[in-house]
Amino acid sequence: MFESLTDKFESIFSRLGRKGVLSEADVEEVLREIRVALLEADVNLSVVKNLRNRIRERAVGEEVHSALNPAQQVVKIVNEELTASLGGETIKISYASRPPTVVMMAGLQGSGKTTSSAKLARWFKSQGRNPLLVGADLQRPAAVEQLQTLGGQISVPVYSDPSDPVSVAINAVEEARSTGRDVVIIDTAGRLAIDEALMEEVRRISEVTSPDYTFLVVDAMTGQDAVNVAEAFHEKLELDGVILTKLDGDARGGAALSVKEVVGRPIAFAATGEKLEDFDLFHPDRMASRILGMGDMLTLIEKAEQTFEQDEAEEAAARLLDGQFTLDDFLEQMQQLKKMGPLTNLVGMLPGLPKEVRDVEIDDREVGRIEAIIKSMTLDERNNPDMIDTSRKARIASGSGTNPTQVAGLISQFSEMRKMMKRFGGMGTKKAKKNRRKDNKKSKRSKKGSARQGGGRVTAKGGKAPAKGGGRTTPKGEKSTKAPLMLPGLDRLDDLDLERMAEELDGFDAR
Repeated sequence: MFESLTDKFESIFSRLGRKGVLSEADVEEVLREIRVALLEADVNLSVVKNLRNRIRERAVGEEVHSALNPAQQVVKIVNEELTASLGGETIKISYASRPPTVVMMAGLQGSGKTTSSAKLARWFKSQGRNPLLVGADLQRPAAVEQLQTLGGQISVPVYSDPSDPVSVAINAVEEARSTGRDVVIIDTAGRLAIDEALMEEVRRISEVTSPDYTFLVVDAMTGQDAVNVAEAFHEKLELDGVILTKLDGDARGGAALSVKEVVGRPIAFAATGEKLEDFDLFHPDRMASRILGMGDMLTLIEKAEQTFEQDEAEEAAARLLDGQFTLDDFLEQMQQLKKMGPLTNLVGMLPGLPKEVRDVEIDDREVGRIEAIIKSMTLDERNNPDMIDTSRKARIASGSGTNPTQVAGLISQFSEMRKMMKRFGGMGTKKAKKNRRKDNKKSKRSKKGSARQGGGRVTAKGGKAPAKGGGRTTPKGEKSTKAPLMLPGLDRLDDLDLERMAEELDGFDAR
């Protein structure tokens, strides 16, 4: 969602970083560019003014002039003020001393309210709670059926009856008390636009249930309208927070940056995908870091911890370094990676990536293609890819809906990776280092011997040295050997580089 804004901030700060000393004019120029970038991202005008004034107040003061690196200090200030605009701190959910804790969901029709209710129930369940979903939207056709379907996917019961929304809400709270459910999530009805009937209904439900939390579900794709909707609901309901949906969309993101300052209520949760697990607490500091192109390693680590089993991951890493990593292991790791969400989102969390890499659209279907190829192999072929000849490649391609060239490419890349990791994995052992010392001594002796045997002139006396600028590098009629397939960046490492890296890693405790 924030790709355009991120690109603009990176451009601003890259130019700023080339200046050793910042004048007040430099700071003003940066502030003008930040203002334009925020307005283009559909951020509320008053929010832009407040943010710019706070940055100016700190950036032109002693805080920057006394810094060793003024440019970095300005980036730090922008990051902190952007975090403040997004809410400052992550909301902390507390629970009622006398269960159940009642949560009411409000919002316009089409904002994702029903799906967010199920996602929130799943989140509470992951916190060790026993939620109950309540279908109080009796106006939209099949709204209750949709909630029941979603509840079935996460094994959370749904309560509803055909009476009226207020009665459903009252009875649901009593049902939760009698069945030991400690969280009640009420999915209320919405409208296509704000009207008196809608506001009266949600006000009455709020009045009879006294919810501990009232969350407004807002579609982040609606831009400034989202802020207007939040203001209108807050006047009637006293919101406790906002749930932003469709943060993975291609909107400009102005709503996320405007809600907190305009409405005065934080963004509590954010939905970053269509799946029920694509939902979590909103972290202002992490979002600010991503907007400024600094990545979001904390969220990435949390996703990995939730997805990967530590023991299994360590075993896979050990097999990889020992050269025993099979295509079955590779397939399992790919499937675990898919559970972490769209690959494009994961790449966006990595810090320091160039814009060209970060903005590349990664097709998740490529992962499916690799899965299909591996699953079309026999067990022996997965354990020993070297046995796959031309006829086997044709059979695998036919079974996976690909072509033999794609099968050969996957096998070749996997084999090269396994060889390289086995070679690198053994470099830290005592035996390998002992052998390297012997080889180094032999190499030094041979160099001295060759020097004594007479190096000197490399061209015949009277002959001309080769002309500069290239020309043929192999004898006529012979073909040059192609460089072996390497992982990106590793094709520039020679044997000495790998040995030096292994020595630097010696003694490093990976635990």
